[in-house]
Amino acid sequence: MKRSFTQVVILVCILLRVVLLSSCANILPPSGGPRDSLPPRLVMAIPKDSSLNVNTKNITLTFDEYVTLQNPLENLIISPLMKQFPLVDYKLKNVTIKLKDSLEANTTYSFNFGEAIRDVNESNIARGFTYVFSTGKTIDYNTYSGKVLVAETGKSDSTLIVVLHKDLSDSSVIKNPPRYYTRLNGKGEFTFHNLPEGVFTVYVIPGTSYSRKYEDTTKLFAFRNTPVKVGSTTQRDTLYAFAQSKPAPIKTSATSSSPVAISAANRDDKRLRYTRDLDNGQQDLLSNLTLTFNRKLFGFDSTKFVLYDSNYNKLSGYSFLLDSTKTKVIVQYKWKEASYLRLLIAKDAVADSLGVTLPKADTIRFNTKKETDYGSVHIRFTGLDLSKNPVLQILQSDKLLESVPLTGPDFTRKLFKPGSYELRILYDINKNGVWDTGRFTHGKRQPEIVYLIPKQLAIRANWDNDVTIGL
Repeated sequence: MKRSFTQVVILVCILLRVVLLSSCANILPPSGGPRDSLPPRLVMAIPKDSSLNVNTKNITLTFDEYVTLQNPLENLIISPLMKQFPLVDYKLKNVTIKLKDSLEANTTYSFNFGEAIRDVNESNIARGFTYVFSTGKTIDYNTYSGKVLVAETGKSDSTLIVVLHKDLSDSSVIKNPPRYYTRLNGKGEFTFHNLPEGVFTVYVIPGTSYSRKYEDTTKLFAFRNTPVKVGSTTQRDTLYAFAQSKPAPIKTSATSSSPVAISAANRDDKRLRYTRDLDNGQQDLLSNLTLTFNRKLFGFDSTKFVLYDSNYNKLSGYSFLLDSTKTKVIVQYKWKEASYLRLLIAKDAVADSLGVTLPKADTIRFNTKKETDYGSVHIRFTGLDLSKNPVLQILQSDKLLESVPLTGPDFTRKLFKPGSYELRILYDINKNGVWDTGRFTHGKRQPEIVYLIPKQLAIRANWDNDVTIGL
């Protein structure tokens, strides 16, 4: 009996040890769980969100997690605009607003925090969080929306803001802050919420204008020709921004035409040198050959530039011009494909302000490109309004390369340099071939409108590039 009891005790001890060791081996560290991706959520507000008959100086917004507040002065939009910006602060889960202005009677107020409110742990943004209340018996729910485009480019600029004025005089946007304002999104779109019924003038000004006034005619600005009537159904608008004036030129201590106006680098380099714009030693068939000098030229003799073929037979029909900056000599010639050429430059063909000439006579050897290095292009436009004198603008890297007036829906070019191009359509009202800005002061006039074609034109060499573009 004793033997049996002892064996049972030993067996129980062994089993307990195995269980304990197994339990210890299976202990896992606590998991951090999934990453918090939810923005802070409002759980309580004093006064309550969408309250009526509110009369207070203090507002408390309580969220479901600890929050922080980023740049409230820049992010928070209060509508209607208050004369004094309130004191806005945060602590733990609360955001507090202490109003400095008295609230107007029978008015709907909205506080749009933009991207200001974020949680502490993951910086999740309560994007566009808006708190609303009314000092009257009802809340206004009228909206007004639209889009703002830069008239010269057809692109959007999200740094602009749209402002509404209750004062319908043209001078109001110059003298007074607006009644309401809102920002543009990345697509240039805007929406006003919680507007009362009424008539407002509409303007677009830079978002950097803290006074919310039109103060600088060299900055982008837009206006609606007539006031907008806000109600239960308000039309959507497109406004075109323009700079009425050009910035004043930067004055320098020495004028660019003065012989002493030479950079330090050029003073140290006493040699007169130039560079040429050949592409791997090849001349583009569609453009001029340009020689760019390191200093202004005050001596230039076009007869001492001579163009020859590969056998040194002198060619005819070319010309050599000094451009307006006096730093570039432009060679104009109707280039033929796959030709080998020689450009001879005499030592004294050019001279700088001190009479310094080239170190020696020079010969530039180059050949012209082949037609197969280019692509042909045929663009067929649909929806083109020929009554508005359309001009096709061709750009590359934001640089305007060419403007082509269109007399029909088709554009064809036998030789077109390969690459990606941005296309725009300018509706040239006065038929002068260039974009003309608008005017607000001294007689109102809207700018000419440019339509940006969203898809770029990709040209392949030795290829018939045929595309259809709908406007």
